[in-house]
Amino acid sequence: MSEVKIPRRMTTALVNSLTAGVVPRIGLEHIAVGRKYEVEAILRDMDNVAEGGATFKLITGRYGSGKSFLLQMIRNYAMDREFVVADADLSPERRLVGTKGQGLATYRELITHLSTRTRPDGGALEVILQKWISSIQQEAMKELGLRPNDAALNQEVEQRIFAITGQMHNLVHGFDFAKVLAMYWNSYKLADDEGKQAALRWLRGEFATKTEAKKEMGVGVIINDDNWYDYMKLWSEFVAHIGYKGLLLFIDEGVNLYKITNSVSRQSNYEKLLMMFNDTMQGKAEHLGIFMGGTPQFVEDTRRGLYSYDALRSRLVEGRYGSEGLKNYTGPMIRLDMLSHEEILILLQKLRSIHSMQYGYTAQLTDDQLVQFMELAVGRMGADELLTTREVVRDFMDLLNTLYQNPEKSFDDLIGERTILSATEHPDEVNDFLAEFEL
Repeated sequence: MSEVKIPRRMTTALVNSLTAGVVPRIGLEHIAVGRKYEVEAILRDMDNVAEGGATFKLITGRYGSGKSFLLQMIRNYAMDREFVVADADLSPERRLVGTKGQGLATYRELITHLSTRTRPDGGALEVILQKWISSIQQEAMKELGLRPNDAALNQEVEQRIFAITGQMHNLVHGFDFAKVLAMYWNSYKLADDEGKQAALRWLRGEFATKTEAKKEMGVGVIINDDNWYDYMKLWSEFVAHIGYKGLLLFIDEGVNLYKITNSVSRQSNYEKLLMMFNDTMQGKAEHLGIFMGGTPQFVEDTRRGLYSYDALRSRLVEGRYGSEGLKNYTGPMIRLDMLSHEEILILLQKLRSIHSMQYGYTAQLTDDQLVQFMELAVGRMGADELLTTREVVRDFMDLLNTLYQNPEKSFDDLIGERTILSATEHPDEVNDFLAEFEL
Protein backbone atom coordinates (compact mmCIF):
# COMPACT_ATOMS: atom_id res chain seq x y z
CA MET A 1 0.00 0.00 0.00
CA SER A 2 1.69 3.21 -1.19
CA GLU A 3 2.08 5.84 1.49
CA VAL A 4 0.84 9.36 0.77
CA LYS A 5 2.55 12.17 2.65
CA ILE A 6 0.04 13.99 4.84
CA PRO A 7 0.73 17.35 6.53
CA ARG A 8 1.45 17.12 10.25
CA ARG A 9 -1.49 19.38 11.04
CA MET A 10 -3.84 16.87 9.42
CA THR A 11 -2.35 13.76 11.01
CA THR A 12 -2.57 15.47 14.42
CA ALA A 13 -6.23 16.32 13.89
CA LEU A 14 -7.02 12.83 12.60
CA VAL A 15 -5.28 10.98 15.42
CA ASN A 16 -6.69 13.21 18.17
CA SER A 17 -10.24 13.21 16.83
CA LEU A 18 -10.46 9.49 16.10
CA THR A 19 -8.93 8.61 19.46
CA ALA A 20 -11.69 10.65 21.11
CA GLY A 21 -14.38 9.08 18.94
CA VAL A 22 -15.35 12.29 17.10
CA VAL A 23 -15.30 13.19 13.42
CA PRO A 24 -12.24 15.21 12.32
CA ARG A 25 -12.85 18.55 10.60
CA ILE A 26 -9.93 18.17 8.21
CA GLY A 27 -8.11 15.36 6.42
CA LEU A 28 -11.18 13.17 5.92
CA GLU A 29 -10.19 12.40 2.35
CA HIS A 30 -7.22 10.43 3.72
CA ILE A 31 -9.39 7.98 5.66
CA ALA A 32 -12.50 7.85 3.48
CA VAL A 33 -13.57 4.36 2.40
CA GLY A 34 -16.78 3.17 0.81
CA ARG A 35 -19.77 5.50 0.30
CA LYS A 36 -18.98 5.86 -3.43
CA TYR A 37 -22.59 5.91 -4.57
CA GLU A 38 -23.81 8.05 -1.69
CA VAL A 39 -21.14 10.68 -2.38
CA GLU A 40 -21.84 10.64 -6.12
CA ALA A 41 -25.56 11.24 -5.48
CA ILE A 42 -24.86 14.17 -3.17
CA LEU A 43 -22.34 15.69 -5.59
CA ARG A 44 -25.03 15.58 -8.30
CA ASP A 45 -27.33 17.46 -5.93
CA MET A 46 -24.59 20.03 -5.37
CA ASP A 47 -24.30 20.53 -9.13
CA ASN A 48 -28.04 21.25 -9.24
CA VAL A 49 -27.68 23.79 -6.43
CA ALA A 50 -24.85 25.49 -8.30
CA GLU A 51 -27.17 25.84 -11.31
CA GLY A 52 -29.80 27.63 -9.22
CA GLY A 53 -31.75 24.68 -7.87
CA ALA A 54 -32.18 23.43 -4.33
CA THR A 55 -32.02 20.09 -2.58
CA PHE A 56 -32.93 18.34 0.66
CA LYS A 57 -31.24 15.12 1.74
CA LEU A 58 -31.97 13.17 4.91
CA ILE A 59 -29.07 10.83 5.76
CA THR A 60 -29.94 8.07 8.20
CA GLY A 61 -27.99 5.28 9.81
CA ARG A 62 -27.36 3.60 13.13
CA TYR A 63 -25.11 5.23 15.70
CA GLY A 64 -21.55 4.73 14.51
CA SER A 65 -22.50 4.04 10.89
CA GLY A 66 -20.78 7.17 9.58
CA LYS A 67 -23.53 9.80 9.20
CA SER A 68 -21.50 12.60 10.76
CA PHE A 69 -18.42 11.50 8.84
CA LEU A 70 -20.28 11.63 5.52
CA LEU A 71 -21.77 15.06 6.31
CA GLN A 72 -18.35 16.42 7.24
CA MET A 73 -16.74 14.94 4.14
CA ILE A 74 -19.39 16.47 1.88
CA ARG A 75 -18.95 19.78 3.69
CA ASN A 76 -15.26 19.75 2.82
CA TYR A 77 -15.96 18.81 -0.79
CA ALA A 78 -18.45 21.69 -1.02
CA MET A 79 -15.96 24.29 0.16
CA ASP A 80 -13.45 23.09 -2.43
CA ARG A 81 -16.15 23.69 -5.05
CA GLU A 82 -16.69 27.31 -3.94
CA PHE A 83 -19.86 26.79 -1.91
CA VAL A 84 -20.52 28.62 1.32
CA VAL A 85 -21.33 26.04 4.02
CA ALA A 86 -22.72 26.17 7.53
CA ASP A 87 -23.17 23.35 10.02
CA ALA A 88 -24.92 22.86 13.35
CA ASP A 89 -25.81 19.99 15.65
CA LEU A 90 -29.35 20.03 17.01
CA SER A 91 -29.74 19.76 20.79
CA PRO A 92 -32.35 20.58 23.46
CA GLU A 93 -31.23 24.23 23.09
CA ARG A 94 -31.13 24.18 19.28
CA ARG A 95 -34.17 23.08 17.31
CA LEU A 96 -35.96 24.21 14.17
CA VAL A 97 -38.53 26.12 16.21
CA GLY A 98 -39.23 26.51 19.93
CA THR A 99 -40.90 28.61 22.60
CA LYS A 100 -37.56 29.73 24.06
CA GLY A 101 -35.73 30.81 20.94
CA GLN A 102 -34.35 27.37 20.04
CA GLY A 103 -34.87 28.02 16.32
CA LEU A 104 -32.98 31.30 16.49
CA ALA A 105 -30.24 29.48 18.41
CA THR A 106 -29.87 27.11 15.45
CA TYR A 107 -29.61 30.09 13.07
CA ARG A 108 -26.93 31.67 15.25
CA GLU A 109 -24.99 28.41 15.33
CA LEU A 110 -25.16 28.11 11.56
CA ILE A 111 -24.02 31.70 11.04
CA THR A 112 -21.20 31.23 13.57
CA HIS A 113 -20.01 28.22 11.55
CA LEU A 114 -20.42 29.93 8.18
CA SER A 115 -17.35 28.74 6.23
CA THR A 116 -15.66 29.08 2.85
CA ARG A 117 -12.63 27.50 1.23
CA THR A 118 -10.38 30.29 2.53
CA ARG A 119 -12.05 30.30 5.96
CA PRO A 120 -12.91 26.63 6.57
CA ASP A 121 -13.26 26.74 10.36
CA GLY A 122 -16.21 29.12 10.61
CA GLY A 123 -16.46 32.83 11.28
CA ALA A 124 -16.63 33.68 7.58
CA LEU A 125 -19.52 36.17 7.77
CA GLU A 126 -17.43 39.34 7.76
CA VAL A 127 -14.88 37.80 5.39
CA ILE A 128 -17.65 37.17 2.84
CA LEU A 129 -18.92 40.75 3.11
CA GLN A 130 -15.45 42.27 2.82
CA LYS A 131 -14.57 40.04 -0.12
CA TRP A 132 -17.79 41.14 -1.80
CA ILE A 133 -17.04 44.84 -1.37
CA SER A 134 -13.40 44.41 -2.38
CA SER A 135 -14.33 42.52 -5.55
CA ILE A 136 -16.81 45.24 -6.53
CA GLN A 137 -14.15 47.91 -5.99
CA GLN A 138 -11.62 46.02 -8.10
CA GLU A 139 -14.13 45.43 -10.90
CA ALA A 140 -15.08 49.11 -10.95
CA MET A 141 -11.45 50.24 -11.06
CA LYS A 142 -10.61 47.78 -13.81
CA GLU A 143 -13.65 48.52 -15.99
CA LEU A 144 -13.71 52.32 -15.56
CA GLY A 145 -10.01 52.98 -15.04
CA LEU A 146 -10.57 54.50 -11.60
CA ARG A 147 -7.98 54.85 -8.85
CA PRO A 148 -8.52 53.96 -5.15
CA ASN A 149 -8.68 57.65 -4.17
CA ASP A 150 -11.05 58.74 -6.95
CA ALA A 151 -14.25 60.27 -5.60
CA ALA A 152 -16.23 58.54 -8.33
CA LEU A 153 -15.18 55.11 -7.08
CA ASN A 154 -17.36 55.14 -3.95
CA GLN A 155 -20.36 56.25 -5.98
CA GLU A 156 -19.82 53.52 -8.55
CA VAL A 157 -19.36 50.86 -5.86
CA GLU A 158 -22.52 52.00 -4.10
CA GLN A 159 -24.53 51.76 -7.32
CA ARG A 160 -23.29 48.23 -7.92
CA ILE A 161 -24.05 47.21 -4.34
CA PHE A 162 -27.60 48.50 -4.60
CA ALA A 163 -27.96 46.73 -7.96
CA ILE A 164 -27.30 43.43 -6.18
CA THR A 165 -29.34 44.15 -3.05
CA GLY A 166 -32.15 45.53 -5.18
CA GLN A 167 -32.67 42.08 -6.68
CA MET A 168 -33.52 40.81 -3.20
CA HIS A 169 -36.33 43.29 -2.45
CA ASN A 170 -38.99 41.02 -3.91
CA LEU A 171 -38.06 38.19 -1.52
CA VAL A 172 -39.56 37.75 1.94
CA HIS A 173 -37.66 40.11 4.27
CA GLY A 174 -35.44 40.99 1.31
CA PHE A 175 -35.81 44.76 1.69
CA ASP A 176 -34.59 44.79 5.30
CA PHE A 177 -31.80 42.34 4.52
CA ALA A 178 -30.62 44.54 1.67
CA LYS A 179 -30.89 47.64 3.84
CA VAL A 180 -28.59 46.13 6.46
CA LEU A 181 -26.06 45.11 3.79
CA ALA A 182 -26.08 48.68 2.47
CA MET A 183 -25.56 49.98 6.01
CA TYR A 184 -22.57 47.70 6.38
CA TRP A 185 -21.12 49.15 3.17
CA ASN A 186 -21.62 52.73 4.34
CA SER A 187 -19.96 51.95 7.67
CA TYR A 188 -17.14 50.17 5.84
CA LYS A 189 -16.67 53.19 3.56
CA LEU A 190 -16.56 55.63 6.50
CA ALA A 191 -14.40 53.34 8.69
CA ASP A 192 -17.25 53.33 11.22
CA ASP A 193 -16.49 50.24 13.30
CA GLU A 194 -19.56 50.66 15.50
CA GLY A 195 -21.83 50.77 12.46
CA LYS A 196 -20.18 47.68 10.98
CA GLN A 197 -20.51 45.75 14.23
CA ALA A 198 -24.17 46.73 14.56
CA ALA A 199 -24.85 45.44 11.04
CA LEU A 200 -23.01 42.20 11.81
CA ARG A 201 -24.96 41.77 15.06
CA TRP A 202 -28.21 42.12 13.14
CA LEU A 203 -27.11 39.64 10.48
CA ARG A 204 -26.07 37.18 13.21
CA GLY A 205 -29.51 37.44 14.83
CA GLU A 206 -28.18 39.00 18.03
CA PHE A 207 -30.73 41.80 18.52
CA ALA A 208 -33.20 40.78 21.21
CA THR A 209 -36.03 43.20 20.36
CA LYS A 210 -37.30 45.18 17.41
CA THR A 211 -37.11 48.34 19.52
CA GLU A 212 -33.38 47.83 20.04
CA ALA A 213 -32.82 47.23 16.33
CA LYS A 214 -34.91 50.27 15.39
CA LYS A 215 -32.97 52.49 17.76
CA GLU A 216 -29.53 51.33 16.73
CA MET A 217 -30.03 50.39 13.08
CA GLY A 218 -33.19 52.07 11.90
CA VAL A 219 -34.54 48.65 10.91
CA GLY A 220 -37.90 47.67 12.35
CA VAL A 221 -37.51 43.88 12.09
CA ILE A 222 -35.13 41.33 13.57
CA ILE A 223 -34.20 37.75 12.83
CA ASN A 224 -36.17 35.57 15.26
CA ASP A 225 -37.45 32.07 15.92
CA ASP A 226 -40.19 32.30 13.31
CA ASN A 227 -38.37 33.82 10.34
CA TRP A 228 -34.77 32.56 10.62
CA TYR A 229 -35.18 30.07 7.77
CA ASP A 230 -36.39 32.88 5.45
CA TYR A 231 -33.09 34.61 6.08
CA MET A 232 -31.20 31.44 5.23
CA LYS A 233 -32.91 31.54 1.84
CA LEU A 234 -31.81 35.16 1.50
CA TRP A 235 -28.23 34.20 2.38
CA SER A 236 -28.28 31.48 -0.28
CA GLU A 237 -29.34 33.94 -2.98
CA PHE A 238 -26.94 36.62 -1.78
CA VAL A 239 -23.85 34.40 -1.81
CA ALA A 240 -24.81 33.16 -5.28
CA HIS A 241 -25.08 36.78 -6.49
CA ILE A 242 -21.57 37.61 -5.27
CA GLY A 243 -19.74 34.73 -6.91
CA TYR A 244 -20.21 31.59 -4.77
CA LYS A 245 -22.03 28.49 -6.02
CA GLY A 246 -24.65 28.59 -3.26
CA LEU A 247 -25.23 27.85 0.43
CA LEU A 248 -25.26 24.36 1.92
CA LEU A 249 -26.59 23.71 5.44
CA PHE A 250 -25.45 20.60 7.32
CA ILE A 251 -27.72 19.86 10.28
CA ASP A 252 -26.78 16.81 12.34
CA GLU A 253 -28.26 15.03 15.37
CA GLY A 254 -31.83 15.21 14.06
CA VAL A 255 -32.67 12.63 16.72
CA ASN A 256 -32.96 15.55 19.15
CA LEU A 257 -36.27 16.45 17.48
CA TYR A 258 -37.44 12.90 18.10
CA LYS A 259 -36.51 13.28 21.76
CA ILE A 260 -38.79 16.28 22.33
CA THR A 261 -41.27 15.02 24.91
CA ASN A 262 -44.00 17.61 24.30
CA SER A 263 -46.01 16.37 21.32
CA VAL A 264 -47.15 19.86 20.26
CA SER A 265 -43.58 21.16 20.24
CA ARG A 266 -42.36 18.08 18.39
CA GLN A 267 -45.05 18.47 15.72
CA SER A 268 -44.18 22.16 15.34
CA ASN A 269 -40.60 21.18 14.55
CA TYR A 270 -41.79 18.60 12.05
CA GLU A 271 -43.98 21.26 10.40
CA LYS A 272 -40.92 23.50 10.06
CA LEU A 273 -38.96 20.60 8.59
CA LEU A 274 -41.80 19.97 6.13
CA MET A 275 -41.70 23.60 5.03
CA MET A 276 -37.94 23.40 4.46
CA PHE A 277 -38.41 20.14 2.56
CA ASN A 278 -41.14 21.60 0.34
CA ASP A 279 -39.22 24.81 -0.39
CA THR A 280 -36.16 22.96 -1.60
CA MET A 281 -37.88 20.11 -3.43
CA GLN A 282 -40.52 22.27 -5.13
CA GLY A 283 -38.13 24.92 -6.39
CA LYS A 284 -39.21 27.71 -4.02
CA ALA A 285 -35.61 28.16 -2.83
CA GLU A 286 -32.58 28.82 -5.01
CA HIS A 287 -28.91 27.94 -4.56
CA LEU A 288 -29.75 26.21 -1.27
CA GLY A 289 -28.95 22.68 -0.09
CA ILE A 290 -30.04 21.18 3.24
CA PHE A 291 -28.47 17.95 4.51
CA MET A 292 -29.76 16.49 7.77
CA GLY A 293 -28.43 13.48 9.67
CA GLY A 294 -30.48 11.27 11.98
CA THR A 295 -31.02 7.73 13.18
CA PRO A 296 -33.53 5.29 11.60
CA GLN A 297 -35.63 5.59 14.76
CA PHE A 298 -35.87 9.37 14.30
CA VAL A 299 -37.31 8.78 10.84
CA GLU A 300 -39.27 5.54 11.04
CA ASP A 301 -40.89 5.53 14.49
CA THR A 302 -44.60 5.90 13.69
CA ARG A 303 -45.38 7.19 17.18
CA ARG A 304 -42.78 9.97 17.59
CA GLY A 305 -40.54 9.96 14.52
CA LEU A 306 -40.94 11.74 11.19
CA TYR A 307 -43.26 8.95 10.07
CA SER A 308 -45.70 10.03 12.79
CA TYR A 309 -46.30 13.16 10.71
CA ASP A 310 -48.24 11.97 7.69
CA ALA A 311 -47.15 14.75 5.36
CA LEU A 312 -43.48 13.89 5.95
CA ARG A 313 -44.05 10.14 5.88
CA SER A 314 -45.70 10.33 2.46
CA ARG A 315 -42.68 12.24 1.12
CA LEU A 316 -39.94 10.13 2.69
CA VAL A 317 -41.29 6.59 2.50
CA GLU A 318 -39.69 4.39 -0.15
CA GLY A 319 -41.60 3.64 -3.32
CA ARG A 320 -42.76 0.17 -4.13
CA TYR A 321 -39.86 -0.42 -6.54
CA GLY A 322 -37.08 0.95 -4.35
CA SER A 323 -37.52 -1.33 -1.35
CA GLU A 324 -36.36 -4.85 -0.60
CA GLY A 325 -32.68 -3.93 -0.38
CA LEU A 326 -32.40 -2.28 -3.79
CA LYS A 327 -30.20 0.82 -3.91
CA ASN A 328 -31.76 4.18 -4.78
CA TYR A 329 -29.77 7.30 -3.94
CA THR A 330 -31.77 9.80 -6.01
CA GLY A 331 -34.59 10.24 -3.49
CA PRO A 332 -34.69 12.59 -0.50
CA MET A 333 -33.38 9.95 1.93
CA ILE A 334 -30.08 8.04 1.94
CA ARG A 335 -29.85 5.05 4.26
CA LEU A 336 -26.31 4.23 5.33
CA ASP A 337 -25.40 0.59 5.80
CA MET A 338 -22.47 -0.39 7.95
CA LEU A 339 -19.13 -0.60 6.16
CA SER A 340 -18.22 -4.05 4.94
CA HIS A 341 -15.39 -6.05 6.51
CA GLU A 342 -13.20 -5.35 3.50
CA GLU A 343 -13.83 -1.61 3.74
CA ILE A 344 -13.03 -1.54 7.43
CA LEU A 345 -9.80 -3.46 6.78
CA ILE A 346 -8.80 -0.76 4.27
CA LEU A 347 -9.67 1.88 6.87
CA LEU A 348 -7.45 0.20 9.47
CA GLN A 349 -4.59 0.12 6.97
CA LYS A 350 -4.98 3.86 6.45
CA LEU A 351 -5.07 4.51 10.20
CA ARG A 352 -1.97 2.39 10.73
CA SER A 353 -0.11 4.52 8.20
CA ILE A 354 -1.38 7.86 9.59
CA HIS A 355 -0.47 6.94 13.18
CA SER A 356 3.07 6.01 12.15
CA MET A 357 3.41 9.32 10.27
CA GLN A 358 2.22 11.28 13.27
CA TYR A 359 4.71 9.74 15.68
CA GLY A 360 7.55 9.10 13.24
CA TYR A 361 7.99 5.34 13.43
CA THR A 362 7.82 2.47 10.96
CA ALA A 363 4.46 0.72 11.11
CA GLN A 364 4.88 -2.76 12.58
CA LEU A 365 1.39 -4.29 12.47
CA THR A 366 0.89 -6.66 9.55
CA ASP A 367 -2.30 -7.06 7.53
CA ASP A 368 -2.76 -10.46 9.16
CA GLN A 369 -2.72 -8.79 12.57
CA LEU A 370 -5.29 -6.26 11.38
CA VAL A 371 -7.57 -9.12 10.39
CA GLN A 372 -6.88 -10.71 13.77
CA PHE A 373 -7.90 -7.46 15.45
CA MET A 374 -11.14 -7.44 13.45
CA GLU A 375 -11.74 -11.06 14.39
CA LEU A 376 -11.58 -10.01 18.02
CA ALA A 377 -14.08 -7.23 17.33
CA VAL A 378 -16.50 -9.71 15.75
CA GLY A 379 -16.20 -12.08 18.68
CA ARG A 380 -16.73 -9.32 21.23
CA MET A 381 -19.65 -7.55 19.56
CA GLY A 382 -21.61 -10.52 18.31
CA ALA A 383 -23.48 -11.04 15.07
CA ASP A 384 -26.09 -8.28 15.55
CA GLU A 385 -23.63 -5.46 16.28
CA LEU A 386 -20.41 -6.52 14.63
CA LEU A 387 -18.04 -3.85 13.47
CA THR A 388 -19.75 -0.58 14.27
CA THR A 389 -17.21 1.69 12.61
CA ARG A 390 -16.89 4.20 15.44
CA GLU A 391 -16.22 1.55 18.08
CA VAL A 392 -13.74 -0.34 15.94
CA VAL A 393 -11.82 2.84 15.12
CA ARG A 394 -11.67 3.94 18.76
CA ASP A 395 -10.44 0.51 19.84
CA PHE A 396 -7.86 0.42 17.07
CA MET A 397 -6.53 3.89 17.90
CA ASP A 398 -6.32 2.82 21.54
CA LEU A 399 -4.34 -0.25 20.47
CA LEU A 400 -1.94 1.84 18.36
CA ASN A 401 -1.45 4.41 21.12
CA THR A 402 -0.81 1.72 23.71
CA LEU A 403 1.73 -0.09 21.53
CA TYR A 404 3.53 3.17 20.77
CA GLN A 405 3.74 4.25 24.40
CA ASN A 406 4.67 0.79 25.67
CA PRO A 407 7.32 -0.47 23.22
CA GLU A 408 8.08 -3.44 25.45
CA LYS A 409 4.60 -4.79 24.68
CA SER A 410 3.73 -6.58 21.46
CA PHE A 411 0.49 -7.00 19.57
CA ASP A 412 0.19 -10.56 20.86
CA ASP A 413 0.78 -9.39 24.42
CA LEU A 414 -2.22 -7.06 24.23
CA ILE A 415 -4.81 -9.05 22.31
CA GLY A 416 -3.38 -12.49 21.54
CA GLU A 417 -5.04 -14.32 24.41
CA ARG A 418 -8.27 -12.37 24.00
CA THR A 419 -8.42 -13.28 20.32
CA ILE A 420 -8.10 -16.98 21.13
CA LEU A 421 -10.83 -16.63 23.75
CA SER A 422 -13.18 -14.86 21.35
CA ALA A 423 -12.62 -17.50 18.68
CA THR A 424 -13.53 -20.15 21.24
CA GLU A 425 -16.69 -18.35 22.30
CA HIS A 426 -17.91 -17.44 18.80
CA PRO A 427 -16.44 -20.04 16.44
CA ASP A 428 -19.11 -19.79 13.71
CA GLU A 429 -18.96 -15.99 13.47
CA VAL A 430 -15.16 -15.93 13.40
CA ASN A 431 -14.93 -18.67 10.76
CA ASP A 432 -17.45 -16.85 8.55
CA PHE A 433 -15.49 -13.64 8.98
CA LEU A 434 -12.13 -15.21 8.10
CA ALA A 435 -13.67 -16.90 5.07
CA GLU A 436 -14.35 -13.47 3.56
CA PHE A 437 -10.59 -12.89 3.38
CA GLU A 438 -9.79 -16.51 2.42
CA LEU A 439 -7.61 -16.89 5.50
